[in-house]
Amino acid sequence: MDKFVRLDGLVVPIDRNNIDTDAIIPKQFLKSIKRSGFGPNAFDEWRYMDVGEPGQECTHRPKNPNFALNQPRYQGAQILLTRQNFGCGSSREHAPWALLDFGFRVIVAESFADIFFNNCFKNGILPIILPANEVGEMVRQVEATPGYKLTVDLPAQTVTRPDGRVLNFTIDPFRKECLLNGWDDIGLTLRHAEKIREFEARRRFEQPWLFA
Repeated sequence: MDKFVRLDGLVVPIDRNNIDTDAIIPKQFLKSIKRSGFGPNAFDEWRYMDVGEPGQECTHRPKNPNFALNQPRYQGAQILLTRQNFGCGSSREHAPWALLDFGFRVIVAESFADIFFNNCFKNGILPIILPANEVGEMVRQVEATPGYKLTVDLPAQTVTRPDGRVLNFTIDPFRKECLLNGWDDIGLTLRHAEKIREFEARRRFEQPWLFA
């Protein structure tokens, strides 16, 4: 998992409440358990005018010009700005996989569904909760200002707007440490690799019948 420390990122707004995981990555794409390759199908039913299928080439599919992710001004966005209860619905981990593969490293919202919120941290995405009035103001600013960027500083736990206003956010200290160091669940385990090897060697010596 890539480390997250600081990001100066272009912002794209999806100004809706209760965006569920089936909207983020529709069910027909859940056949793979690889963590990569889901980006072209993120928000598939909203981005495209046809029905997407696994393995389909997306380059020439007809796109919905009214959907924010298809608009030229938002291309390359790394920060998603949205509203209440983002990531609700089923607990599929494919949802953060798709968002990360699309290019998002930060999601700013008024609130998140719990399981999705936890899955973001495990996959290198920083979910930030801010008050509704602050999110609403940023949505208005983004829509009125092409090239709108935010600076997200994880060590300082701040979001800085282009006008200089600094917003503070809270984060669990353990999750913060994991993001700063790029530790997913496997990475956390591998921190103890030497102790694991010592245990396995001792067990092989003390209980050789297990390895016959």
